[in-house]
Amino acid sequence: MIRAQAALETRMLLRNGEQLLLTVVIPTLLLVLFSAVDIIDTGEGAAVDFLAPGVLALAVMSTAFTGQAIATGFERRYGVLKRLGATPLPRWALMTAKTCSVLVTEVLQIVLLTVIAFALGWSPQGNPFAVLLLLVLGTAAFSGLGLLMAGTLKAEVTLAAANLVFLLLLVGGGVIVPMEKFPGGVRAALELLPISALSDGLRDVLQHGAGMPWGDLGILAVWAVLGLGAAAKSFRWE
Repeated sequence: MIRAQAALETRMLLRNGEQLLLTVVIPTLLLVLFSAVDIIDTGEGAAVDFLAPGVLALAVMSTAFTGQAIATGFERRYGVLKRLGATPLPRWALMTAKTCSVLVTEVLQIVLLTVIAFALGWSPQGNPFAVLLLLVLGTAAFSGLGLLMAGTLKAEVTLAAANLVFLLLLVGGGVIVPMEKFPGGVRAALELLPISALSDGLRDVLQHGAGMPWGDLGILAVWAVLGLGAAAKSFRWE
């Protein structure tokens, strides 16, 4: 049942033009545009080496947070979750299926963006296990926050808030604008955000060849625990 529901959730996501724009088109355009055109000073080395890790973090956020929050919010509004909760599929299994759908979508995103980044001259390095751990914790953190928003706010509010957060974190989360460009106090606060921890952690490993980024992993772990815990406690199915 979980496998069938996860396959259905994935097909629905891939058939949704707005979701594809958010999860695939926008990250791809950002990667290609800012790698090809010298708009932002990304420091020494090729621009794609700086941008690729940040865009991978953006892809995780767009699927696990923004896309999932909007889709789940409207499913709750239209009574889909309530009806699914009355089927033989347990509620925990439904959430597991949604998580599997998010993971499948992220794998497709990462493969596509990695191929494009390689075509643009990307030269990644570092520990693949550290990258995997960052992506898993980042997915957990953003999923918790997305489900928290979808399960507590009205669908229209979720739609507006999720897109607004996406835009704000795109600019202020270290995705395409280096954190060094922000003033000291603002930068210290921004570095505690999950998108900043994920993009900086991926950049430290993939661009600079650093070891395990424990600080960034710790920030993501805290967000994951807080987000998932709050979502489990306050999520309303109808």
